[in-house]
Amino acid sequence: MLKSARKTKDPEGRMPLADHLRELRNRLLKSLLAIGAVTVVALVYHTQLADFLTQPLRRSVGCVSGFNQIAKHGEHCATLNINGLLGPFTVMLKVGLMAGVVVASPVWLYQVWAFLAPGLHRHEKKYALSFVGAGFPLFLGGAWFAYTIIPTTAKALIGLTPDHVTNLVPLEGYLDLLVRMVLVFGLSFELPLLLVLLNFGGVLSGRRMLGWWRWMVMGITVFSAIAVPSPDPLSMLALAAPICALFFLAVGISLLHDKRKARRSDDGLSPDEASDLDLTPEALPEIEPVSAPSATDSHDGFDDAT
Repeated sequence: MLKSARKTKDPEGRMPLADHLRELRNRLLKSLLAIGAVTVVALVYHTQLADFLTQPLRRSVGCVSGFNQIAKHGEHCATLNINGLLGPFTVMLKVGLMAGVVVASPVWLYQVWAFLAPGLHRHEKKYALSFVGAGFPLFLGGAWFAYTIIPTTAKALIGLTPDHVTNLVPLEGYLDLLVRMVLVFGLSFELPLLLVLLNFGGVLSGRRMLGWWRWMVMGITVFSAIAVPSPDPLSMLALAAPICALFFLAVGISLLHDKRKARRSDDGLSPDEASDLDLTPEALPEIEPVSAPSATDSHDGFDDAT
């Protein structure tokens, strides 16, 4: 008789490599299904979404009439265009996929947490789910920054156009750039959340993160210069400034958490500090002499045991 018994989970989250790969496959499948479901709904409204996504570009450098006029003092303008018969279909897919990634971000963020959760301790798991709820607005905040920075980026790039030259911007290329910026900005805003998660899990202390602030500011600035396609420093600062502010906010939260954790402990020590040992020598007590057995203690040469 065959008995179908469920496998008991390891409390420490250990599992074979095949189970890890199977778990990763299931998490990716759930994430892709959520993104696909939102994408299908977004395809129905792809025209409205395309108008919403192209609105910053049209307001900043869009031509008012023809190819050579713009509303502001003869500045360079650009006209969006689609090439080929398959162009409109490709644009529709890209708009729907972008909406699917952004709207379904709570689902795939939760799947990322669920894949990492088995390797966390119990006191670390209770914080992780709340961080997933905080990760969604942070991702939306990064996407909103990418959307609002498009006009400044477009003006800087279109301003490099030589005189008497017309700009024809392919809509597919513009959407590729917008999707890249949304993903970069959105994921960059998740960095402070990761630092707070490591602090609450006991991996990093707030004091250690504060000691890294110079290198973090430098790294964020270099990353912003590479991630932003525009060569102007304003676009780079628009990405670096909020990430630096979120980093120092994460450091402040971590320092407060470390202080609260130290107050709750009985000895008042930080988890990164060693306790003081009392190495003062103490005098040993006097040794009591052992007296020899007397004749009255024995009974005919035998002791009590025998």
